[in-house]
Amino acid sequence: MSENDLAIADLQIHSHFSRATSIHMNLENIAFYAAIKGLTIVGTGDITHPAWFAEVSSKLETDDASGLYMLKEKPKVSIRFMITAEVSTIYDDSGTSRKVHHCMLMPSLEVAAQIADVLENAGDLRADGRPIVKVSSPELVERVMGVSRELEIFPAHAWTPWWSVFGANSGFDSLKECYRDQLKHVHAVETGLSSDPPMNWRLSDLDDFTLLSNSDCHSPYPHRLGREANVFSLEHVSYDAIIDAIRMKDSSRLLYTIETKPEYGKYHWTGHRSCGVLMPSKESLEIGNKCPKCGRTLTRGVEQRVDQLADRPDGFKPEGVPAFRHLLPLHELIAAVRGEVNPLSKGVQGVYSSLTNAFGNEFRVMLDIPYKNLVDVVGPEMANAIIAVREDRVEVLPGYDGVYGKIDLTGKLTAQSRKAEGNLNDWIE
Repeated sequence: MSENDLAIADLQIHSHFSRATSIHMNLENIAFYAAIKGLTIVGTGDITHPAWFAEVSSKLETDDASGLYMLKEKPKVSIRFMITAEVSTIYDDSGTSRKVHHCMLMPSLEVAAQIADVLENAGDLRADGRPIVKVSSPELVERVMGVSRELEIFPAHAWTPWWSVFGANSGFDSLKECYRDQLKHVHAVETGLSSDPPMNWRLSDLDDFTLLSNSDCHSPYPHRLGREANVFSLEHVSYDAIIDAIRMKDSSRLLYTIETKPEYGKYHWTGHRSCGVLMPSKESLEIGNKCPKCGRTLTRGVEQRVDQLADRPDGFKPEGVPAFRHLLPLHELIAAVRGEVNPLSKGVQGVYSSLTNAFGNEFRVMLDIPYKNLVDVVGPEMANAIIAVREDRVEVLPGYDGVYGKIDLTGKLTAQSRKAEGNLNDWIE
């Protein structure tokens, strides 16, 4: 991976004005940690929030004619920002409450100001960095595209049980059902942490849409920021070039997405957090989605929802689609090797700094650096773990009902989950 040729973009993040978000999510910290991660472009997130808009406007300046922005007070890193937002729509559709999140990519702060104007009467933009607007998904698309046809809008984390276009609890069974006559303006789908491209390829309805991956992070640290990203090869890096690559579904320019293993996501398997029960799609269906411990309804996982809507077998791959790479956050991998729980412990940070100081950034460590060079810095055990992730050989005990998946370097956790055929007690942690 030559960083001179590639742009690595995480286009869906949040600011310190969003609920349940770190107070450290400011532009300076985002830029600092983005460089350590290996990102080159980051979304601003939350641009519809008036206070964040003011902060972004005061601290960023346009980067020539690229349509991207940089910090006015030039740091040692040259991270570029794209103007972005996430908006939540809540509305009634045919007697069903629909709750769908949408990402927006914008060509300028001027367009962002106009977007805020057209949404002002639909919800309280000051209440949260990710505002709730009381309009339907089609109306949202119609409003924002009326401001600028250069804007790109697409469903966020499309499969999570709540707040997504395909969500088991409040979503739709197709993009057409959600966006109706405004689907013509939608060109992409964000897969979310709990699904990956192979899962989405099972739906023929998604063949015309580009699959994007972003972190949706709520803290600036590298085990959250950039844990999913999009890798572009562009002759000239610009907003227009990125948008055109997305709209054209051009695998020569959108080379691949960086994905966490979908088992890592918080909603991959069906389960019940309060009872510690988790299970794959088939097992959940056999017991009618009822918790074997308390009898309450289980939170249906993304795997189960994909199985429900898919019209293709597992393993199907359409022609000409961008590739993908499974990775896991390096901080969390180091913690797993060391047997630690806290990915930001002093010991983990020390190993992480040794690697990024030696090789430049986390993506270079995880994707490029030869085994021998890794051994020279961190020894064979850590080097073997990195190569195992690079080669997609690391198991993850699936996440469920809001609980992240667990890296399993020994294979014991995932082996226990596999032997649960016909024995529901084995699904209880």
